[in-house]
Amino acid sequence: MPDLLTDRLTLRSWREPDIQPWAEMNADPEVREYLGDLLTREESAASAAHFQAQLDERGFGFWAVEVRGTGEFIGFTGLDEVDEGMPFTGVEIGWRLARSAWGRGYATEAALASLAFGFEALALPEILAVTTVTNLRSQAVMRRIGMTRDPAEDFDDPTEPEGPLRRNVLYRIRP
Repeated sequence: MPDLLTDRLTLRSWREPDIQPWAEMNADPEVREYLGDLLTREESAASAAHFQAQLDERGFGFWAVEVRGTGEFIGFTGLDEVDEGMPFTGVEIGWRLARSAWGRGYATEAALASLAFGFEALALPEILAVTTVTNLRSQAVMRRIGMTRDPAEDFDDPTEPEGPLRRNVLYRIRP
């Protein structure tokens, strides 16, 4: 599968050297604030292998993101099928970046490339995005890439226990 290129980023397959910085991201409480428990290095490696397997099998998924000028791995972005048991179905967009990459517009840039791939290469009729009601940074990215929210579609994530990660918002965009 070819890489997706933006002005500053490469969205690509996962590589062995990505595992250490990926594990460091998943051990960072600020990066994981809206995602739940911290992950071990083994759990991070397994998730990267899963992401790569999905890319290989389906031709889409969560790509590793690197900065074109330096080759630095900064996180992931991409598309995934909504988990079973959610109160909606479809394909959702997601991203996670290292704290050092926050505030530079990388999430927006990578997400726009993912949307373009979803609409142009996959001919998706709609792409969704989900986050906790308190994750205002991700919601800002969702709005910047043209997604909209209907508060009537906010929902409780059935996989989360009572607490701050349970209430979620749903954003949508069509081509």
